[in-house]
Amino acid sequence: MYLKIVLLGMLTAVTLNCYCQQKEIFEPDSVRKEIEAVEIHTSLHVDGLLNEPEWKLAKLSPRFVEIEPVQGHAPGEATDVKVLYNRQFLYFGIFAHDSLGTKALRSTDFKRDFDDKSRDLVGIAFDCFNDKRNAMAFVTDPYGVQRDLLSFDDLYYDVDWNGLWRVRTNRTDSGWTAEIAIPWETLRYPNSDSLQQWGLSIYRNRRVTNEITSFSPYPRAFTSLRMSYAGVLTNLKPPPPTTNIRFEPYALSSYDHYSGFDSSVKKNETNYKFGGDLKWAIDPNSVLDLTVNTDFAQADADQQVNNVTRFSVFFPEKRQFFLENASLFGVGISQAVDGSGGQMRVQPFFSRSIGLDSLGTPIPIEAGGRFVHRSTKSNYGAIVMRQRAAENSPATNFFVGRYSENIGANSRLGGLVTVKNQPGNTNIVSTIDGFFRLGESHSLNTLLMHSANTKKGNDGFAGFAQYYYSTNHMKIWLTQSVVTKNFDPQMGFVSRTDVIGTTPGMNWYYRGKKLPFKKVLRAFEPGFLPEFYWQASTGQSIERTFTLFPVWLNFQSGAYFGYGFTPSFQRLTAPFEPLGVTIAPGDYYFTNQQVWISSDPSRIISINGIYTWGNYFNGKLNSGDWNLQFAPIPQISLTGRFNRNRFIKVGTPATSTTIDLYGIQARFALNPRLQLIGFYQKNANDNSENYNIRLSWEYMPLSYVYLVLNHYGFTTLQQKTQMEDHAIAKISFLKQF
Repeated sequence: MYLKIVLLGMLTAVTLNCYCQQKEIFEPDSVRKEIEAVEIHTSLHVDGLLNEPEWKLAKLSPRFVEIEPVQGHAPGEATDVKVLYNRQFLYFGIFAHDSLGTKALRSTDFKRDFDDKSRDLVGIAFDCFNDKRNAMAFVTDPYGVQRDLLSFDDLYYDVDWNGLWRVRTNRTDSGWTAEIAIPWETLRYPNSDSLQQWGLSIYRNRRVTNEITSFSPYPRAFTSLRMSYAGVLTNLKPPPPTTNIRFEPYALSSYDHYSGFDSSVKKNETNYKFGGDLKWAIDPNSVLDLTVNTDFAQADADQQVNNVTRFSVFFPEKRQFFLENASLFGVGISQAVDGSGGQMRVQPFFSRSIGLDSLGTPIPIEAGGRFVHRSTKSNYGAIVMRQRAAENSPATNFFVGRYSENIGANSRLGGLVTVKNQPGNTNIVSTIDGFFRLGESHSLNTLLMHSANTKKGNDGFAGFAQYYYSTNHMKIWLTQSVVTKNFDPQMGFVSRTDVIGTTPGMNWYYRGKKLPFKKVLRAFEPGFLPEFYWQASTGQSIERTFTLFPVWLNFQSGAYFGYGFTPSFQRLTAPFEPLGVTIAPGDYYFTNQQVWISSDPSRIISINGIYTWGNYFNGKLNSGDWNLQFAPIPQISLTGRFNRNRFIKVGTPATSTTIDLYGIQARFALNPRLQLIGFYQKNANDNSENYNIRLSWEYMPLSYVYLVLNHYGFTTLQQKTQMEDHAIAKISFLKQF
């Protein structure tokens, strides 16, 4: 009955929305906007000034068009783009006009791969093979901070991919300038003697008004990386791709100190380590990566999370070797940032299964490699890694193989297999997946997996189908997932097993004439996010939630306010122990309420958080998770976090307790290339205390010196205090041939 009501409402909403979709979800223009590149025979000094005479030869871009807040309007401030190239570099000169000058510019820190909601920015995305599916994007802000990523079908993203490129900026009373130089070796393009033209998307966010403009128009329901809407960069004659090898060796020294441990298990020691990575672009479509003695000392440390849900916590990958081309291997489903899609996460391959144990502790990687081939017809690749034996972990071999075939303009079918081989057992997971874009607004993502172990012999299955309907006025989805009890993806991630999940939902976006306070308020966006779960092995209902957000307000500044409530049914078939509180098996009905709030994230002081209160199983739970940022200048950024879970007569016996998790993160920078970063956390759940301090100096593009201090201390179940400290010095050097 619940599902019939929800699905009927969704069908009605789709029908009522057809007229609006036809009006505002327009097809890509058959005549694409163009920017002409001009060849030069000199080299430019990249300083952000655009005062070399060569820039006068370049042709000015067509006028940008507004995407947000009013699709199709003329921009409030103009953006000018010019393009030059020589035999070494592709140059972009961008001037972002601003009548308020430097007073209008926003930037909260110098973090590479920054949050794009926290600052002014301009971004460039290339579709070099004109397949209207793949994008290589380069983004910068008024201070020359870099963000780069790879996109596939505007669905999967390698957001932490780092390309080799250079940018310098300049800020004036009439706007800001970005001068960008991208080596041809960083790009992938066809080998042709004739003039080329590439798909090109350029977009800008003027943060003081939260206005997004674009060189080529696209519906605001999508992103600038939907390359079917891209314009064209013409008159290009890049040099023929040659042997393109990037070699990055490193040297490292570390000191490990332990207190409270058995000296036979962990002892103080000094270590020296050498290794490196090699990247070979075999041809414009194929890349081979090799790694020896892989080290991730510079990767951001995981920050703790106190979880009170029945879903496992997903910690994102942060290690650079595994981030590149992750989108090819990273098929799966997960909840989107706007809450759509449901809480289930199913991913057949998760790179954190390599080189890390279940607690996130590093395990040495001896060597490995990755091969990737992408073309307009098909994409395929493989990963092979060898993990060294460590405490409670034998030597392990890993293999991932992936193939996908493009179908039509925007659909594909593919397969993936993972193999984890250890002494006495081999775990194999086979996957078939498909993505189908059924028009500009409709998409269907599907996946079917099978797992087997040679030792246990128990087979398991998992699968999902996820449908999305997205327009400027609403988003509707339906996700159906199945994970059997014996499904065992040892190289993947599944947030729950032995479950059948059905998660429909809808968000409505209203910006009509009846919206009040339009100078402050941008949109009214209520949502309905029900979720239904059954136990796969028995078929009995184990969870129903009916989350309704009758109020969700998005403000012109980028701030938001939301209020919601969630009636829930939970059937526990086994004891559930959130943060040490034991809840007995049984049926539970309860309702809680939530408030979500965020101020303008680009301001000097900003705050965001979630507060939940109400019933929780057989008692009450009040939870708050708050973040406060202070960024007086981009060179200084301080963020404090406070998380509190207050249980009131929950569980058996009725337990009342308060568990706090708090921390502070700081970033101090002379410029985007020299930064001191650190964070501190204390968690009452296990009386743990940890901090990470990292000095990073990019002395040459993508060549670094790191000094790292790590501390972790906690109290065991036997009330014994244990601490470990690690000091690391590392230098890496990147040379591109």
